[in-house]
Amino acid sequence: MKKLVAMMLALAISLSLIAVSAFADDTIKIVMMVDNTILNQNNGRDAIEARWEELHPGFDLEIIQPDHSAYYDVLQQRIASGDLPDVVLLSSTYYADYAAAGILWDMTEAWENSKTKNSGRFTGDTVFEGLKINGKLYGFAPTRGNGCVTYVKQAWLDAVGMEAPTTYDQYIEMCKAFVEKFGTYAISAAGFVGNEAPFVNYLPEFYQDAYPYFVQQEDGTWVDGFTLDNMKAALQRIQDAVAAGIIDKETLTNKTSDARNKFYDDKFGVFTYWAGTWATNLKTNLEAKNLDGTLVALKPLEGLPPYYDRVPPMWCITAKCANPQAVFDAFIDTMLDGGDTQMLWTYGAEGVHWSKSAGTVLAGTEKEATYEDGQFHMLENLETAGTLYTKNHIDPMLALATFADGYYDPKEDSVKPEAKAASELFNANSRLASIVPATPVLSELNGDLTMIKSEIIADIALGTITVEEGYARFAEEGLELSNEIVESLNAL
Repeated sequence: MKKLVAMMLALAISLSLIAVSAFADDTIKIVMMVDNTILNQNNGRDAIEARWEELHPGFDLEIIQPDHSAYYDVLQQRIASGDLPDVVLLSSTYYADYAAAGILWDMTEAWENSKTKNSGRFTGDTVFEGLKINGKLYGFAPTRGNGCVTYVKQAWLDAVGMEAPTTYDQYIEMCKAFVEKFGTYAISAAGFVGNEAPFVNYLPEFYQDAYPYFVQQEDGTWVDGFTLDNMKAALQRIQDAVAAGIIDKETLTNKTSDARNKFYDDKFGVFTYWAGTWATNLKTNLEAKNLDGTLVALKPLEGLPPYYDRVPPMWCITAKCANPQAVFDAFIDTMLDGGDTQMLWTYGAEGVHWSKSAGTVLAGTEKEATYEDGQFHMLENLETAGTLYTKNHIDPMLALATFADGYYDPKEDSVKPEAKAASELFNANSRLASIVPATPVLSELNGDLTMIKSEIIADIALGTITVEEGYARFAEEGLELSNEIVESLNAL
């Protein structure tokens, strides 16, 4: 981590010497790096790229899309080598670190003067205030961050004769009944702790009010949430649940795709995952396996805090870019243009991901549907037969700007009832996660500290060590690092 930070700082000094790519005909090439939050190549990404270039003559868009689990490893390798993309999608943690290291272009002035902000259609001023670091904006988010809600399979509830729980005790009793009835674990997740904020969103019933990262107290001072007593209680709950067979031990190594596939294969019945469109995705993928897709989205259990609304991923222009204003105008300021480009980022390419032409989708299945000419509908997924696309990058329920007056907004025709219900439940029962400002000390030490925390959490969860032993180890290996970071935050 120290070596990477040194490379980042050295790179920031030299980035101004690197020019954005351009062709002989003055076409500007924009190299964009993104994870799976846009549709991938197997799902018609080339059509999205071609349509974007059609809408923005004079620009050539190159999309680099590493596997989701390897995304930041690949990005850090490119940073270390000096081969940065022009535009990159970043989570909040990397956003703060890279802004502090001088790797990101300050788009504050460009945003204040942008067409989007001044359109009268933009509704995200509060969100964008939360994205600023020391008053400066280094990234653009087209949506709210969204977050996870806990879904329970209705078929599993019916099988054990139970109603959806409203308290933690009822939740644990339900999980125990699932284990006994089905002979498998009740819950699986992508890790016992997340690798980015808000960290605890996949196991909220167990973490409750605990948070393993740095938190600001009411008096404005910073503390390491991992050192607080509520974190010890949370880890004890997780350890007890793993020992009882409630939580899948393979949660330690699961990727998000592993957890989803286990859910689709009916290996567990309680899944905390993203609200909104994902409610439809989960339902349709279960039904594609000939399973009941009815899911109950739980409100936060009685006495527990609201779900976390994560800081949204942000599109950032790197300091590599020789003409960042042009890239801002073409790429950033059109993403919520209220028209064709917003349509592309929201629903994908016409004829590949959606259509308004007469036709039948999912022919020969129970979900077969026929549409008249002019009637908006999503098309069948190229990668997962028997399911329809739901969106491209922008979730229509989370977008921070409406479509322009007179432009057809297909939201009501595309959003399924279960997605709308899950989104509304989440929006009414969520709190916004915050960005922790980067300091040189945090950037240098937090990678090592996070690894220590993650290893201790894993060992406690699997019962290799007790909670007390875990914190004794933390006192030896991590506490000094933690104290140095807290001191640097409180010196801001």
